[in-house]
Amino acid sequence: MPANFAPSAADYLRILPEIIMTVAGVLIMLLEGWLGENKKRNLSVQTFVAFAAALVSAVAANGNPGLSFSNMLIVDGFATFFRVLVIAVGILSLFSATQYLKREHAESSEYYALLLFSVTGQCIMATANELIMIFIGLEISSIATYVLAGYLRDDKRNNEAALKYFLLGSFATAFLLYGIAWIYGTTGSTNLSTIRIALLTPGSETNVILAGTAAALMFVGFAFKVSAAPFQIWAPDVYQGAPAPVTLFMSAGPKAAAFAVFLRVFMTAFGPITSRWEPFVWSSALLTMIIGNFAALMQTNIKRLLAYSSIANAGYVMVAIAADSQIGVAAAMFYLAAYAFMNIGAFAVVTHFSRQGEKFVNVEDLAGLGWKQPVTAALFSIFLLSLIGVPLTGGFFGKFYIFKAALDANLVWLTVLGLLNSAVAAYYYLRILVVMYMKEPGEATLSLQPVGVGIAATLWISAVGTLVLGIFPSVVLNFATASSALVK
Repeated sequence: MPANFAPSAADYLRILPEIIMTVAGVLIMLLEGWLGENKKRNLSVQTFVAFAAALVSAVAANGNPGLSFSNMLIVDGFATFFRVLVIAVGILSLFSATQYLKREHAESSEYYALLLFSVTGQCIMATANELIMIFIGLEISSIATYVLAGYLRDDKRNNEAALKYFLLGSFATAFLLYGIAWIYGTTGSTNLSTIRIALLTPGSETNVILAGTAAALMFVGFAFKVSAAPFQIWAPDVYQGAPAPVTLFMSAGPKAAAFAVFLRVFMTAFGPITSRWEPFVWSSALLTMIIGNFAALMQTNIKRLLAYSSIANAGYVMVAIAADSQIGVAAAMFYLAAYAFMNIGAFAVVTHFSRQGEKFVNVEDLAGLGWKQPVTAALFSIFLLSLIGVPLTGGFFGKFYIFKAALDANLVWLTVLGLLNSAVAAYYYLRILVVMYMKEPGEATLSLQPVGVGIAATLWISAVGTLVLGIFPSVVLNFATASSALVK
């Protein structure tokens, strides 16, 4: 089928969210030179308007699904799910950052533009139907996130986080690019559907071996982006060193987009060679859960503890991918939505509590929070209970569907070990609750200021999302199940 290089109106409609966010990001950078110091705060409002417009256009584009731009992009239920998710993460990250940037005297157009560009890259990843487009989207998102990690240039912790993230991320991207080159040399295409057809063609035994090697190389790149073992070593240092709102953003947005690509590539292009890549996935899932949960037990820094928690949660999603089924894809999608709400909420509390210069980031600093700010502590408790997997929270149904998918795929031992890991995780989450409610307030808690509007909005939206997914899971699960059929 010859390529059509004349885009139609439908093509532009399907890529409208990315156009809106890119144009808004450029305009915001240009506007800063015309605005006084007092008016720079309006940039956050303009960023929110851009995100809201992108969100509406993403939903509208789903009404006219299909392939665009010579089959390089695809808009379907799966792409729309992750588009909406990463844009929502961007909005909540924006809310949580406004108070922080003002507190650190670091309000600038750079932050808002980088946030928009990073989400743009993630949306491209979610809609990509071609490996080169996946690579372009990944780099747009990654480069913007590298800079955000070192946003406070005078803070040595930020500088260290950005440098580690950039160097290790570039190394992992090289593996991904090498895998793309290898599969192109094997099948003669970088289109996901064409690769699948080539691997299904009779007499392609040699190609299958080479494709398995390409899948292994690409697995390294994807595993790094989702902080899955054994490529997770960067996450604790980067999460700890980056500004708290950036850590909040990194833990949800880029991870969701990377898992979207992971699912699309391995379930579509590499679907015919499942037996070759599945051992990598389930072994990585098990190792990721073990490393994340047991390392978190020893942490005293709350950001580092939540970083290891994020690693462990990546392991749970990997279990769903290892199931290699439509139910597994739907479970992974549902869990990523639930995880985004509960993790953003938890990091929003850390952003509020840490104060200027992030002086108070130890678990013990939270002592007495339940008495000083009972509403904040109660919301934080909801997020922690959801991370444990307590019923009536999104985390419960997320884990339930993941382990059900694993059992349906006869991964009994992986399910048992995953449940045991969840029990281990309960210890370090409950330890935070004990500190908040059962210890006397200390200096950090007594000097705590009221919650700002942005942080409050983030906390309440995240809490409502967590509870809605726990009480009415079908709201998201039905859409995820219908969308997963388009990938598997």
